[in-house]
Amino acid sequence: MAQPCSSTSFSNEPGSDYIVNLNVGGRIFATSCNTLSWIPDSFFTSLLSGRMNSVRDVSGAIFIDRDPDVFRVILNYLRTKQVDLGGLKVSTLKHEALFFGLTPLIRRLTLCEELSSTSCGSVYFCGMIPPPDMPVEALPNEKSRSPMYSNSSDSNDSKNKTNGSPRHRVHSKKQSSDMSRYIKNELSELAKSKSLLDRDTEPLKVRMIRAHICSIVVAYSYFVCVYRVTEWNTYVLLWKSPRTRTYVTHIAVNTKISATVAERFVAVAFQDDTIGLWHIDDEGKTEKKGLFSMNASIDNLFFVGTQMVALSKSGKVGIWHSATQNWQAQDVQPISCYDTAGSSLILGCANGSMNHIDMQKFPLRMKDNDLLVTELFRDPNGDTITSLSVFLTPKTSACGNWIEIAYGTSNGVVNLILQHPETAGHQPVLFQSYNIHNSPVVRVSLNTAHLISVCSEYNHVRSWNVTRFRGMINTQPGTVPLASFKVLTLDSTDETTDKQYNHPGPYGDQDSEQVLVQRLIPNAQKLFVRLASTGERICTVDSVEDSPITAFCVHELDGQKLGSRLRKHLFCGNGNGSVQVWDLTSALDQFHLKNGSNPGHQQVNPPAAANHAELIKSQLAQSPRSLINLSNYSGGPTPQELLDVIDDNDICCSTPSLSRCPSAAFQ
Repeated sequence: MAQPCSSTSFSNEPGSDYIVNLNVGGRIFATSCNTLSWIPDSFFTSLLSGRMNSVRDVSGAIFIDRDPDVFRVILNYLRTKQVDLGGLKVSTLKHEALFFGLTPLIRRLTLCEELSSTSCGSVYFCGMIPPPDMPVEALPNEKSRSPMYSNSSDSNDSKNKTNGSPRHRVHSKKQSSDMSRYIKNELSELAKSKSLLDRDTEPLKVRMIRAHICSIVVAYSYFVCVYRVTEWNTYVLLWKSPRTRTYVTHIAVNTKISATVAERFVAVAFQDDTIGLWHIDDEGKTEKKGLFSMNASIDNLFFVGTQMVALSKSGKVGIWHSATQNWQAQDVQPISCYDTAGSSLILGCANGSMNHIDMQKFPLRMKDNDLLVTELFRDPNGDTITSLSVFLTPKTSACGNWIEIAYGTSNGVVNLILQHPETAGHQPVLFQSYNIHNSPVVRVSLNTAHLISVCSEYNHVRSWNVTRFRGMINTQPGTVPLASFKVLTLDSTDETTDKQYNHPGPYGDQDSEQVLVQRLIPNAQKLFVRLASTGERICTVDSVEDSPITAFCVHELDGQKLGSRLRKHLFCGNGNGSVQVWDLTSALDQFHLKNGSNPGHQQVNPPAAANHAELIKSQLAQSPRSLINLSNYSGGPTPQELLDVIDDNDICCSTPSLSRCPSAAFQ
């Protein structure tokens, strides 16, 4: 049993004072019992009363294993009842105050933190969708009686197919892949069991968000909600699904606006490899279109126009056409990525081929039970095509659309291919090749001003300026390298479909400025929004309800009021079921104003960027923890911000893994 603190130089009678010697982190402090114990129910009252075991050094002083520099400020407060930060961060001092249980000091430091923070969010916060009520009723299990299920005899074979991808070159820099693989193997079983538990204990956790024009679809574990954006940028709940049969794995939405009403198709894929499709109008009237299956795992679900498309990387494509109401599933090559442009669906395959499906011609091939799939291009080296970005130039009076396609491969190569409208029917030609990544390219983006690629080495980004003449890419040889930076994220080893919906980007329309969204850890309360072209920080987003951000989506809302501009919004789903809406257009405007650049131009003003970099260097140089290669810092979280986010969320070595993207990632 612990004994009360005693010393030969004082009396132990009630109410008496005596000297207490403390060894804090190797430094000796001498103070009185009354000084340490005037705050009731603290660490010190428990220690001096004997309710807490103590350890003494060779001199008999009580040993406390804390930082002596911070304890000096704590002890000074106990002596004078005045707070002197002494150059310390408020958060650091508050952390120690919480450890010692000093309630009055905690309240003062909390007020200091709230001087610059508010529960109403920053200037970029522009609304919130409240958490829905849990559905009471359940969807009927229609699998056994649905006539829309495929009766193909090769269902089991399809599920057991592998993607056929060749073995990718392993990146061995600093043994990063080996470290990641070790951590993932060690924690995979724990993560899977935790994921299954969270599905039941966190039924309102937002897992996926998708948007199209004026429709927002939010997915939870066992139900989905559909919202309509009104003229005044408020959000009306149109439909909440009953409790689904199994776990929701994918969602998609397509909205068509007529003169009087908007109509939308909403597709939901389930863990049992089925897809439910609903038609919902602006009045909330719902019509179920059917329940479908490809007899294979569903890896992507989306719309091309009004046609619903489902892909399986094992090599299956399923398409539902709204005009004919037909569902068609067909085997193709194992699929590693895809992109859409107009009415075209482009598939990147594991064997290095790039296949094309013209959705306008889709109904013409339904009678012979076959999709019109044609090979558009084949990688010269036969490498797996791991990412795609298709760009259609505007039509002119002289010619039609140029087709420009950027694609990345499993060997880290980024290729740019072109097809002139006069050469329709012929394969595109290779225009440019960049052999600049040491890991598989998981995302590429080709827009009006930039080519951006992201590889699997912890989301390493490279970008180039793209020069155009009369809207078409310039045929002069060579382009200018622009930036190289990382978008580090720490992902859990489970919920692979959720990762697909919450990757860093790039996000945004191809004719506008694209952004990256960096979430350092799962369930973080802070996001870093950065320019996709240069990596510079646009703003940070902090959850206004102190609820973890579990999902996010960037969407450009078309202004419905007369004279309003197209605005880019960030939708953040939270662990409590709400969805917070942030105005990235205002953030971009203020970013350009601060940097002195023209918002109409997507290139960053070089002098402003240089001044910003010098400012960052001077700020980091003043920090004792700034042991960092400053040339690699480009606007992401500073080392101190990274440590703060990890510490604030109690992340330890046994929970997250340093996630490298899969070699053949779906977009």
